[in-house]
Amino acid sequence: MLIDHAIILVRGGNGGDGSVSFRREAYVPKGGPDGGDGGDGGSVILRAVPNVDTLLDLAGRHHWFAENGRPGWGSSRAGRAGEDLIVRVPPGTVVYDDTTGDLIGDLDAVDLELLAAPGGRGGLGNEHFKSSTHQAPRRATPGDPGIERRLRLELKLIADVGLVGLPNAGKSTLLSRISAARPKIADYPFTTLEPQLGIAALDVERRLVIADIPGLIEGAQYGAGLGHDFLRHIERTRIIVHLLDVEPPDKSDPADNYHTIRRELAGHSPELAAKPEIIALNKLDLLPQSDHATAIELIEEQLGQKVLPLSGATGINCDQLLDRAWHVAREL
Repeated sequence: MLIDHAIILVRGGNGGDGSVSFRREAYVPKGGPDGGDGGDGGSVILRAVPNVDTLLDLAGRHHWFAENGRPGWGSSRAGRAGEDLIVRVPPGTVVYDDTTGDLIGDLDAVDLELLAAPGGRGGLGNEHFKSSTHQAPRRATPGDPGIERRLRLELKLIADVGLVGLPNAGKSTLLSRISAARPKIADYPFTTLEPQLGIAALDVERRLVIADIPGLIEGAQYGAGLGHDFLRHIERTRIIVHLLDVEPPDKSDPADNYHTIRRELAGHSPELAAKPEIIALNKLDLLPQSDHATAIELIEEQLGQKVLPLSGATGINCDQLLDRAWHVAREL
């Protein structure tokens, strides 16, 4: 299951208190101060790591607290620093302050780190306060508290290609044809309820990561249908493959369906609408062979641009789609 939202409370460890201590040495009356400093508190650090694809672990654990620093000791010994707490997240995780709504960081590559909650500094021991006029100070400072924050994490999938289109456009069927992914496939709308990732291998040296985005409908930018929850996943893709059903079950016009999805993309983000796009006319196998040329010519005339005819069910022109997507992605 893809969990792409999580709200967590993070807290850096408190710094340890400084120590008040005095040396006790033979033949040295009233020995000098030797209280050590407290250790720094550990910090909470978010790290993007490979092989983590979901925020499931964070959704199930809401509190992430780093270790406190230890207090100082006598003989000028500093307290042990608290260990940092590393929170593993998938690449593509965007981090917001849930209280203010401010963007804190975007972990869009493997091994990127974000200091989410710094630990507090350790307090000073009494040896720091010795002076010529005050040789036996009994003063030490407490450690600083760690920073506490409530974070909202959102995952945006990172893929080379994003498959978009209305429900039942055949995106899941196409993904299962060109990759090893096995999404749920059925002949009713909204079969796909969460994004699916697949890897398409063109040959030994070329491969594409492809995301099947759940079907969008008119008003998706405002939350209709599956809403804008999944529009954000398309933001990470490098190119868009827009699938059109050559014979929609509701008898709608493929050209009108194309413009419907384009309006939703543009309404969500102008940058998203500006991504390179390949238009694929899917389910060609539903038409008689003699009608293929007429259907292609009609849709190209309506859209004013070329389309790639294919069939995800039978594999017609799927190799050509992957090859074209590879070259477009490589140019980027």
